[in-house]
Amino acid sequence: MRSCSLNLKIPACLAIFLAVYSLSCKPKSPKETDADKSATTPAGSVAENVAVTIDGVDILESEIEKLVKPQLEMLAKKSSQLSPKVTEQYARQLREQFLEQTIRRYLLDKEVKEANIAITDEEVMSMINEIASSQKEPLSLEEFKKKMAEYGQSFDEIKDEIRSGLARNHFMEAKWAGKINVTEEDAKKYYDENTRQFEMPEQVRVSHILIKPVLADPNADPNEAKAKTRARTEGLLKQIKDGADFAELAKANSACPSAPKGGDLGFFPRGETTPAFEKAAFELEIGQISEIVETEYGYHIIKVTDHKDASTASFDQTKDNIVQQLTEKKKSEIAEEYIESLKAQANIVYPAGTKPTSGANTNNQ
Repeated sequence: MRSCSLNLKIPACLAIFLAVYSLSCKPKSPKETDADKSATTPAGSVAENVAVTIDGVDILESEIEKLVKPQLEMLAKKSSQLSPKVTEQYARQLREQFLEQTIRRYLLDKEVKEANIAITDEEVMSMINEIASSQKEPLSLEEFKKKMAEYGQSFDEIKDEIRSGLARNHFMEAKWAGKINVTEEDAKKYYDENTRQFEMPEQVRVSHILIKPVLADPNADPNEAKAKTRARTEGLLKQIKDGADFAELAKANSACPSAPKGGDLGFFPRGETTPAFEKAAFELEIGQISEIVETEYGYHIIKVTDHKDASTASFDQTKDNIVQQLTEKKKSEIAEEYIESLKAQANIVYPAGTKPTSGANTNNQ
């Protein structure tokens, strides 16, 4: 069955500087998250391990650990068979990446703070509403809060993160001014050199009803539970063949989170679902109903509601998106150059024995 994960879509104007955790059920690489605001303290004032000292200000090891720990816990839940050696290597990689992100954030936020950029509550809420409503499956404000809470982010933390991201963006506007001019010719050149990027695979839009075997009694026979579940699914299939409304039956019976939407899973290409589910979905014509399909999730009744043949988007269809993409790429490059210049000017000192894999103007104590 297709995954029901949701990745948070962030407006391009904010994505460069905003760190919000992905709403996905799979572990993300450290590059897909950013550090929370790290506790800092004047050097030497706290008897605790120091991860790095920036211009005399200590970043504590415990603050980096707070960022690493949830990622390792998520990894353990999803990949329980990993060896201790692999887990240790991943933890080390996470620590280095979060530490680097924390240094970069500290230096940039110091400049932003000195610029006295004020972000209003109205700007913050406007951006939050834009983020929530721009998802593939739009979220209400309450749904957005609930989703973020599931991944350990309070609404106040989200607002602080948005406020910081907007302030960074406003600060960098002056750095971008007069340096970015992406033309239609630039976009056409990119399109011609990356045509395969605009190829759209064959896709189907599917609704389904999922019935899962339930063992009310742990001592019950699992085969008997499966037989009862299949019999129930057969009963639903008969109702559909007799003219019952598919969406209403899905709402009332399906065990998938898509049930409130009548079982609609949206469009998806090959390779995003289990083989049995995919085979049935791509063999059906629009409007057709499958026989019962068994997967590791349970029993499915599948209905194809739309179909898109493989195609290549034209330049006219993609031009605006390409211009925006190239513009954001240039902004990111300018921001990267600026942050690297801040690092070069800063006195960044690591404790003895630590050897960062990258970084400008770094020293060991």
